[in-house]
Amino acid sequence: MRKILLLMMLVLSLGAKAQCTFRNTAFNSGEFLSYNLYFNWKFVWVKAGTASMYTVQSRYNGTPAYRGSLITRGSERADKFFLMRDTLLSYSTLDMAPLYYRKGAREGDRYTVDEAFYSYPNGNCRVRLHRQKKDGSQHWKTHNPGHCVFDMMNIFLRARSFNPTSWKKGQVVSFNITDGLSINSAKIVYHGKSTIKADNGYKYRCLQLSYYETEDGKTREIARFYVSDDQNHIPVRIDMYLKFGAAKAFLVGMKGVRGAVTSRVK
Repeated sequence: MRKILLLMMLVLSLGAKAQCTFRNTAFNSGEFLSYNLYFNWKFVWVKAGTASMYTVQSRYNGTPAYRGSLITRGSERADKFFLMRDTLLSYSTLDMAPLYYRKGAREGDRYTVDEAFYSYPNGNCRVRLHRQKKDGSQHWKTHNPGHCVFDMMNIFLRARSFNPTSWKKGQVVSFNITDGLSINSAKIVYHGKSTIKADNGYKYRCLQLSYYETEDGKTREIARFYVSDDQNHIPVRIDMYLKFGAAKAFLVGMKGVRGAVTSRVK
């Protein structure tokens, strides 16, 4: 009887951990995506910098993992109006369970570093959050939510493998997201298909997805993604609704993508 109970506990534990995993069908190690950034300045869209995404197979604390990075850099011209230097880094298991997240953000006079350290004791998700402010102060908080938690980078990589074949307009995918020292509810909403022209001169059939976060009882759209309607689900255009205004990113180049880019319009 004791062995049976231990076996049942092991199965339940593995099941709980497995809920945080997902099968990657969208990208391979070595994928590199580059973008032009545009800011809305006094109702005029101006080119204001660049962004790049890079995903590679690596190791995290000795465990095989995917490392994803997103770097945004404003131009000298844009720096005169608003300084923006963001660097995002994430690690996840090869079956997409989050392991680590870091965001270093310099936006105007504000500078913060946010980190999330994930672990799965007894198959349950635990997240230790860290924030360093501009004045050097350190803040820590540990959450044991009893369900899976994600961050912006890890949910982005995971969402690229969603299968939208049967989705209809208004389809909602809900999850929980780390934000600073707190965990908030978030969701992705599907808005249908559209054709988007990238900055590489090509047009792509895209799926249109909105990303929302809820904080203090208020839900706000953070970004809208136009991802290629093919196996790769490459972000072709990203609209970002920032606290200081709005920004857009348009695809410039792609290397090392997993499958054929069948969404390109001839």
